[in-house]
Amino acid sequence: MCELFIGADPDLWESRTKSLRIDGMATSIRVERFFWDILEEIAARDAMTVNQLITKLYHESLDADHDLGNFTSFLRVCCGRYLALASTGEVPRDAATPLAGVDAPGILARERAARDATRKDAATPAPPTPQRRVN
Repeated sequence: MCELFIGADPDLWESRTKSLRIDGMATSIRVERFFWDILEEIAARDAMTVNQLITKLYHESLDADHDLGNFTSFLRVCCGRYLALASTGEVPRDAATPLAGVDAPGILARERAARDATRKDAATPAPPTPQRRVN
C-alpha cells in the first residue's frame, strides 16, 4: 500500500513559494507543488489565475467571518475538498465545467445531512447483544 505514496514523484511534495498582492499588500504563500497544481486547475475552470483565485478565496473567507490565521492550511483543505468532491461526483472533474455554476448550497446541504446522520448513528446506543447460556 505505501509504495503507492512512497513511489510518487518527489517533486510533488517540494515546497514552492509564490508572491502575490492582496489588496495592495505583498504576501507570499508556501505550499507543496501538488497543491499549486490543484489550485491551478481550480482557477483555470473559472478563467482565473491562481493569484486571482487566492485573492477571491481570501476575500470570501473574510466576508464569511473565517479566522484566517493559517491561510495556507485553508488552501490545502480547499484542494482536498475539491478532489474529494470530484471523486464523489459532486463536482464534475471535467476541467471545462466552471465551478461557479456548481450547486454549492445543495452540496453543502447534502454534506450537512450526511454528517448529521453519522452523528445520530454514533449517538444511538447499539442494542444489547443477547447472552448465550453455556451449560
